[in-house]
Amino acid sequence: MSHKPPTPPADLPTEIVNTLNGYSPVQLRDVARYAEALAAHKARGADVDEEAANDESDERPDDLPDNVPSKATITIKEINDNRYYYWQWREGSSVKSKYKGPVNPDT
Repeated sequence: MSHKPPTPPADLPTEIVNTLNGYSPVQLRDVARYAEALAAHKARGADVDEEAANDESDERPDDLPDNVPSKATITIKEINDNRYYYWQWREGSSVKSKYKGPVNPDT
């Protein structure tokens, strides 16, 4: 393992790089989890209006289990320093989750 810090992406603004360089390892992991979740949220088309988001669609993702509603979203949870994907949706006032798989299946 190299003792040199990683090289940030060229298109990442300097102010963000400087801010991240000042963070602790715990804070950086929190930022990484948030960035992953935010990227997944945006990739799903987060700007879909609320009415359309609440509709049960006939189109289901290929990997969506039968007992998970189509309105479910992917969430990343960290358990014992391992990261896992979960399907997550709301039923009334409670949030339901179903295991999907590891974020890094090779680890």
